[in-house]
Amino acid sequence: MKRFELAGQSIESGSHQHITLPAVRLYNDAPLDLRIDVFHGTKPGPVLLVSAAIHGDELNGIEICRRLINETDARNLAGTLVVVPIVNLFGFIQQSRYLPDRRDLNRCFPGSERGALGSRMAFLFSEELVKKSTHIIDLHTGAIHRSNLPQIRADVDNDKSLEMAKSFSTPVILHSKERDGSLRALATELGIPLILYEAGEALRFDEASISAGVIGVQNVMKHLKMLKGRRKGRRITPVISHRSTWVRSERDGLILRKVELGQTIQKGQILALSVNPHGGADDPIESPVRGIIIGCSNIPVANEGEALFNVAQFDKDVISDATESVDSFTEVYENKPL
Repeated sequence: MKRFELAGQSIESGSHQHITLPAVRLYNDAPLDLRIDVFHGTKPGPVLLVSAAIHGDELNGIEICRRLINETDARNLAGTLVVVPIVNLFGFIQQSRYLPDRRDLNRCFPGSERGALGSRMAFLFSEELVKKSTHIIDLHTGAIHRSNLPQIRADVDNDKSLEMAKSFSTPVILHSKERDGSLRALATELGIPLILYEAGEALRFDEASISAGVIGVQNVMKHLKMLKGRRKGRRITPVISHRSTWVRSERDGLILRKVELGQTIQKGQILALSVNPHGGADDPIESPVRGIIIGCSNIPVANEGEALFNVAQFDKDVISDATESVDSFTEVYENKPL
C-alpha cells in the first residue's frame, strides 16, 4: 500500500509515526506543537481521525487516546488511524475549556489562516487533519461540575454516522444537529460522518467512561473493517432519543438530589428537593417528561434557573428498552463506577 502523507511527512505502510505539527506560540515565544500519532495500515481502508480536548478541561478523551495509541498495531490495521489527544493546547495547559481570549475552539471551525487565535488553530486542524479523514470520532465530557452518562451524539438522519454510533455501544444515542462553527458542522459540510462521545465530567478521570470509550473506538474500527475480530465486551443495544430537556431549579437554595445518573424517571417524579439553608418547607423539583437522566449537576447549590438534570426523552413503548440498555452497560462496567 502506498505511503500516507500528513503535515508534510510520509508514513510507510504498517508503521506508527509520531508527528509534531507547529501550531501556536506562547507570549514568551515558546512554541506549542500539535502532537499527532499516525498508524498507517498494511491494507487499504478508511482514514479515521480520533480527537480529544477540543475543550481543554475535558480529560477523559485524552486518556482514551493514550490507551488507544498503546493498544494499536499498524501491522494489523487496514486503513489509517490518526489520533490527536490534545487539540486545545492552551486550554489544557490552563485547565480551562476555552482559549486565552475566552473563545470556544469548537465554535471556530472551519477557521481562517488570518483570523484570531481560535480561528487560526481551527484552520490548521481543518486543513491538515479533518480534510484528510473519511470518518471522525470526537471525544468530550460534561462541563465542569457536570457529569454525563456515556452517550453518543450524532445526526441519526445520516446513515453512516448512525451506524458508527450504534457500533460504539453506549446506552443512549442522542439525535443532535450540529452547531455553527463546530467541528461537527464542518464535517457535515465536507460529507464526513462524525460521532461525538460524551462521558464523565471535566477535570476528572472516570474509569467507566474511559474504558467504554477505548472499547467504543475499537468497535467502530471493527465496524469500518479497519480491525479484524468481534466487537469487545457484551453487546449493548443503544436506544435513540430524538430530544432532551434540561430540568432547572425553580428557586435559590440547596439541592438534595433524589435520583442518579442513568436512572429511568417518570413524568412528575421528584428529582430533587430545593431547600432553604435556614429551614422552612421543601420545594420538590419534578420531571416534566419521561426519560433517562443523561446529565446532572454535581453542585448541591443552585440559583433560580440553573440547569440541574439533562433528561433524554423516550416514548412510552421505548422506555423499557432504554432502561435495559443502561442496565446492560452498568453491568459491564459495574467494577468501574460511573
